[in-house]
Amino acid sequence: MRIITYMKVAFFDTKEYDKKFFEPYSKEGLRFVFYDTGLSADTAELARGADCACVFVNDDVNAEVIEKLNTYGVKLLALRCAGYNNVDLAAARGKLPVVRVPAYSPYAVAEHAMAMLLCSVRRVHKAYNRTRDFNFSLNGLTGFVLHGKTAGIIGTGKIGSAFIDICRGFGMNVLAYDKYPKSDGIKYTDLEEITEKSDIISLHCPLTPETKHIINKRTINMMKKGVIIINTSRGELIDSEALLAGIKERKIGAACLDVYEEESDLFFEDNSGHILNDDVLARLISMPNVLVTSHQAFLTEEALEAIAATTVENIRAFFERGELLNEVTCRAKPQYEKTPAKSGQNGDN
Repeated sequence: MRIITYMKVAFFDTKEYDKKFFEPYSKEGLRFVFYDTGLSADTAELARGADCACVFVNDDVNAEVIEKLNTYGVKLLALRCAGYNNVDLAAARGKLPVVRVPAYSPYAVAEHAMAMLLCSVRRVHKAYNRTRDFNFSLNGLTGFVLHGKTAGIIGTGKIGSAFIDICRGFGMNVLAYDKYPKSDGIKYTDLEEITEKSDIISLHCPLTPETKHIINKRTINMMKKGVIIINTSRGELIDSEALLAGIKERKIGAACLDVYEEESDLFFEDNSGHILNDDVLARLISMPNVLVTSHQAFLTEEALEAIAATTVENIRAFFERGELLNEVTCRAKPQYEKTPAKSGQNGDN
């Protein structure tokens, strides 16, 4: 009789869509224990006795958490996302291997960025709300065409490159910046030219000390009047207070935000029955020219299937074959740098 040994995986910050795509793998030697709560120093105890901890973008995997996971017998940290700025990789070195999902659906994020842009410039959200009340007036709904406009793309990894292709399909002129340029016909320039010449600026780079608040008071002052800013990467790429000031001063024409720098205690949860304590986010949402979605750019059937498949393969490769697929370490290159297939990155989620 064949005895099946199950690997226990403590799954943090669980949503219903996570269960839908991960549970089928429980028949293949994995036993998922799903927790609604996120991983933190206060909740790390839940991973005691687990072989692996599986986390998402807003789980706080700091040095204290890593030490606790190591003490509790956890042998692997599996990120079901591409970004890893929420993990103290230096603390993990030698104690807890870290793997991630480098690329699951760059098209999902790029298409969401364009969807937000189109919604904003053609006032689709406003028209939808009006017609629901049988208000068919066109007053205040005048938009503009994207054809011929200049899009500045910061970060040309898989998501940034996909967004560039979409912009070109609309007949837009594209300027791009990346610390590690590609040689595939993209017109690269410096951040200053992108800031000064772009009608639309879209962020597709990872969060690093170098890119934190890459959009700030100084860069906003350099931008064209009426510029549109899109962020589907990481919230801390934008100084939110500077963004709010730029909107109030009519310098920024619109902002499309799928991420926010203080999102960790807010996004992915229903806070509709609570008073929002974040005054900056509350004021941004109240602005008629700001669109906010709650980190949903990745949320497609295709992406969720790919996330589950890659995460499971990462876990099984480690425990069954001793391989570290898609490993990240404190010496990992920036997420938009060209890297070997084992540790490639789609850029943002």
